Amino acid sequence: MSRFLRTAGDESEEESSEEEEEMSEEDEEEDDEAAQTKKVPGSRFLKGAESESESEEEEKKIVKSAKDKRVEEIEGCAKSMDNALKINDWVKIQDEFDKLLRLVQRQALVNEATPPLYIKTLVDLDSSMNAALAKEKTASKKMQANNARALNAMRSKLRKTLKENEEQIKVYTEDPEAFERAYQAQQAPPEPVAAPAKARKVRVELDEVEAGAAGGDDFTTVGKGGKALSFTADQVLKTLASVAEARGKKNTDRAEQSRILDKLAEVAGTTYQQIRVFLALVSSRFDYNPMASYMPLDAWASAKTEIDNLVKILMRDAQYAVVEDLTLEYNDLDDRSPQKEDGLVRIRGSIISFVDRLDDEFTRSLQNIDPHGQEYVERLKDERGLYETICRAQMYFEQKQVGENAARIAYRRLDHIYSKPDILIQALEQDVATAMPDFPRSSSSLTSAGSSAALIDSLCKQLYKSGQPLLRTRAILSHIYHHALANNFETARDMMLMSHLQDSIHATDAGTQIVYNRVVVQLGLAAFRQGLVREAHSILQEIFSTQRVKELLAQGLHQQRYGVVLTPEQEKADRARQLPFHMHINLELLEAAFLVSCMLVEVPTLASLDTEEQRRKAVSKPFRRLLDYADRQVFMGPPEHTRDHIMQASRALQDGEWEKCRDLIQGMKVWSLMGNEKQVKEMLAQRIQEEGVRTYLFTFAPYYTTVSLELLSKTFSLPVRSVTSIVSKMIWNEELAASLDQETGVVVFTRTELTRVQQLAQALSERVANLVDANEKALDLKLGGGIEGRGTGEAGKTGERKEGGTAGTGERRFDRTRTQRAGATRGTGFRGERFSQGLGNRVGGAQNAGARTRVAA
Repeated sequence: MSRFLRTAGDESEEESSEEEEEMSEEDEEEDDEAAQTKKVPGSRFLKGAESESESEEEEKKIVKSAKDKRVEEIEGCAKSMDNALKINDWVKIQDEFDKLLRLVQRQALVNEATPPLYIKTLVDLDSSMNAALAKEKTASKKMQANNARALNAMRSKLRKTLKENEEQIKVYTEDPEAFERAYQAQQAPPEPVAAPAKARKVRVELDEVEAGAAGGDDFTTVGKGGKALSFTADQVLKTLASVAEARGKKNTDRAEQSRILDKLAEVAGTTYQQIRVFLALVSSRFDYNPMASYMPLDAWASAKTEIDNLVKILMRDAQYAVVEDLTLEYNDLDDRSPQKEDGLVRIRGSIISFVDRLDDEFTRSLQNIDPHGQEYVERLKDERGLYETICRAQMYFEQKQVGENAARIAYRRLDHIYSKPDILIQALEQDVATAMPDFPRSSSSLTSAGSSAALIDSLCKQLYKSGQPLLRTRAILSHIYHHALANNFETARDMMLMSHLQDSIHATDAGTQIVYNRVVVQLGLAAFRQGLVREAHSILQEIFSTQRVKELLAQGLHQQRYGVVLTPEQEKADRARQLPFHMHINLELLEAAFLVSCMLVEVPTLASLDTEEQRRKAVSKPFRRLLDYADRQVFMGPPEHTRDHIMQASRALQDGEWEKCRDLIQGMKVWSLMGNEKQVKEMLAQRIQEEGVRTYLFTFAPYYTTVSLELLSKTFSLPVRSVTSIVSKMIWNEELAASLDQETGVVVFTRTELTRVQQLAQALSERVANLVDANEKALDLKLGGGIEGRGTGEAGKTGERKEGGTAGTGERRFDRTRTQRAGATRGTGFRGERFSQGLGNRVGGAQNAGARTRVAA
């Protein structure tokens, strides 16, 4: 009970408390007498004896710094290795040596000098190992297997470590005492800091310090551990070292660190101080990442400005260089100058990693911002400033002649412009020319190149000379994409076939496979825009047959179906690979181009076949599925979307109503997304007329003996010369069993009825072909391999395997890696065998191999 709350019944408690006070005074007198005589603690197992723990608490505790602890641990490792050498225990030596390397590496991270004991241990261990190896060769009895393996492993590790510390070992060997004295001279005595009576966290905000200084009061900025921070030019490096020491530790205020470094950047006096502060400041910007999924926009803008300032300083003063050499050693507290270091000061850092991180954070922010809001548009405007930073860094690396970094930064620049139209590239280059007047003198600029295509060509040629295979692959894919975007289909097709990327793309990373898929799609659109419908159909068919177009183009996540559930890591990786919205290829336009190509290619083919089984084999699955669904509809209303327009147009083309088909196709609003909308509509109208003639002849040939060319010309509104060319080509390709009478201007059909035996033989041959297909698939599943390819010829003819296989029909092509179409990474790529075959068959103007022939007896 509190002594301030006493009642009448508490007198007994007062008396007891007085008695306790008297007893405590008597005990204190006895303790003073006992203290005069030396007391020897006895065994703790004896009755009445004092325990060891009590005696230990009476002793004074010794507090050691982290530096002293590391030195003691290094000494302990060296001692343990000496003891193990005496018994030739190389397993123990290997463990202790690994521990010793970790301790020395940890000491190097805090910018402390290498102790002489470490160098002495390396020298002694080298001599002992040489002796052990010589003894092992001459010994009659070999050592144990695990000990021998440890000895061989130690030999390679020690050889590498000796090479890394070659200079220090040389100095130590010449004069060990001088080496020891130099080490002791570097170890400055620590400044005494009075410990407070009671531990208390001290934190002074930078705003309060500046406010106090303005008011005339004596305020001091205090860092972690109570150390004072000074914002003067003489103490910049020391304050910077204090901030760097607190970096990465627990409970470190990263925002406060950035503000302190901002203040240091203002007071830095020399070029060396400015470079060091900007390197630390940019790193602190990237470290500051709250719970958001991308870097804050204000921090990103500050980091961009600081990178620009850093590159400007390095370009202005060529006597300073930022290098990525991890073995570079210098004292962080010394203010270095070119006069002291042979005219060139090398500072540890990485400009290219800063630019890469800045670009990655920009992409990550676009991935997480709603693309349909104004915030996305405002964020996209920052690409101009980012492009200027990339160009400035490229000019810096070209001046320094750093080949590897110059190639990496050139690809970063190429990645921002290869998928853009010429007008946007010119706008970006104009901003660069305004911000950096000296940059157009470079070879990689729009002013010197003359056009956007020439600029991209110069950047790609620079990357082709790089020693990095990934950059070369990305460069040629970007080059092909830009040619396809500019409607240079022939050039892009030849580059794709000569690169042979379709054979090795499955072995690349996921990002490269995504770029490859985008290139293939853009190549198909380029063929479609130029009226090469068959080429567009063969290119786009492979990617649409997977039913994962969004995933393959990185424009949507994988649909979790058939019991497949992605782990959180896989889903996170898929989201990180998604392209920003402004780089998406319009999927509705892509689907319209593919389905229209299927209509113009497959509808005449369907009309030329006799049986339903043949039709089912000839038609591509996506188009066949939609066509069957449209045929099953009892009532077909007005078309509402792209698929409805194309399906109704296909049915009209099958019925010979080419005008209705043309109106439905031209009425689609999706063609406005193409730059040359008018030319595309005119091309489609002409192709619909031509394919209408082919479909009409295939459908109604059994009902005619002769057909007038002039009648066909009037029916389909085509010149007689065009109709004659179409009919002649069909006869030459053996698609039509007829002859052309030029004198009378008619087509004479040849009709031959098959006998019963011929019909049975034809049915038997088809069954045998199906059986061969089934056997080949079973063999592929059993052996794990496959058939590389088969000849593609006309129906009824036989082909051979490319690598010693059995014969099969020319029309049947089996993809042995259909189950591995996703490539090395799940669901990101597909094999391009059919794509390359489709392009290769059309280089010389050959017709589509899928067209069946009507065989005459």
